[in-house]
This record gives sequence, C-alpha cells and structure tokens, in this order.
Amino acid sequence: MFTGIIEEKGRIEHIIHGAKSCSLEIEAKKIFDDLKLGDSVAVNGVCLTVTSIKPPYFTADVMPETLRRTGLGTIAKNGEVNLERAMQLGGRFGGHIVTGHIDGTGTVINKVTEDNAVLVTISADQNIMQYIVEKGSITLDGISLTVASVATDRFTVSIIPHTAKETTIINGKVGDMINIECDIIGKYVKQFNSKQGSGITMDFLRENGF
Repeated sequence: MFTGIIEEKGRIEHIIHGAKSCSLEIEAKKIFDDLKLGDSVAVNGVCLTVTSIKPPYFTADVMPETLRRTGLGTIAKNGEVNLERAMQLGGRFGGHIVTGHIDGTGTVINKVTEDNAVLVTISADQNIMQYIVEKGSITLDGISLTVASVATDRFTVSIIPHTAKETTIINGKVGDMINIECDIIGKYVKQFNSKQGSGITMDFLRENGF
C-alpha cells in the first residue's frame, strides 16, 4: 500500500530485456535506509518487488502483464522515475490510498502554465474515465493528485511548484504515455453499485443506517 507522496526521483541505470519481460536497475538516494530484499517500491506508480540491493542501485523484475498494462516498457536508460516505498503503519497519510496496481495508461495532450501552477491534461479510455470525478483523487505515475476538471474523454490536474520539482509529472512531452491508477474506493463503489442492480437509493441508505 502506498500514499502517492513521492520520496524521490530515481534514474534507470540499466534495463535487461527478456522475451516479454524485463529487469530494471534503478539508481536512488533516499530510500535505502531501511530497504530490504522483497520490499515493495512503487516505480512510476507500479508496485515492484526489490530483487537486489547494491546502493546506490536496486533491481526489480517487471513481468509481461505489467509491461502490457503500464508505461514501464517505454522507459529508456537514464530515464527518471518516481519512487515511493510502501507506507509504514502509523505514518502520516499525506496522499490517498494507492495500491500500485495500474488500471491503464493515458496520454498527455496539453500542458499550460497558470501563474504558479501547471495544468496537465490527460486523455484516457472510458474504462478509466468512468472512475474519475472532479475534485476526486487520481494517481499519475505514482503521484497522488486532485482532479481539477473532467470532460468526456479527458481530465486535468493542477501541479504545484513542489510537485513539479520533486516528481517527473511535468517532464513529459505532449503525446507521452502516463500510468493511471483510479481511486480504489471509487472502484469498489462502482462495483458494488453495479451488483445492486438498481443502484444506491435513498431507501437503501435508510435501511442500512445512513
């Protein structure tokens, strides 16, 4: 489990390609103080397992399913990635509930500066858009963000200077792919509502104590 609060930007030192998989060697600085073999690290929002540690590098395997579902396959040597260790029980919960399980990818279609912020607009398929609501939470390349506006096939987030400096969110060009994880609570509500058939009604809420 993660929070979407990025700890640092790492750098891809080496990529070992398999037939349909790969192994990533990533350079980092801050995350080694308690990192152990088998720990989970979100790399651009993708939950990966640490397979070796030789500071300032660690490695993680990426299976075929992960390459199909995410944008990790597009990252090149020396590319920057957002890194976050799994959250500690009892720590501050600064973002929102992030699982590290990517729902799909979107495409950066616009970036506009607005005073001290950068508005980034992402296009996405309907299977992603159905879970996105204005002022709700969204995870982009591992970063917990608030949705500023929503249209039929796109949404916009507003990036503050700190997030722009500490993450990769504004580094990409228009047309670049970005990993998207929708709010897990929204996904469960949608699934529950679908199974109820008629949906959540006022009568249903009253019957269940709300």
